[in-house]
Amino acid sequence: MLWKIIGVVVLVWIAVAIISAIIKSLFPILVISLAVFGLYALYKAVSGSNKSPAGKL
Repeated sequence: MLWKIIGVVVLVWIAVAIISAIIKSLFPILVISLAVFGLYALYKAVSGSNKSPAGKL
């Protein structure tokens, strides 16, 4: 029974390590994509184009 608990703890630890590494590596891509989307939305809002559905609200 002790080995099962140790095995589960080790598996959870490995899973958390892998997930945190993935999140840490994808975080800069997320920040850059949010910045680009924000700049695009700002450009569309300032340009005065009414071709987008958001301009009809």
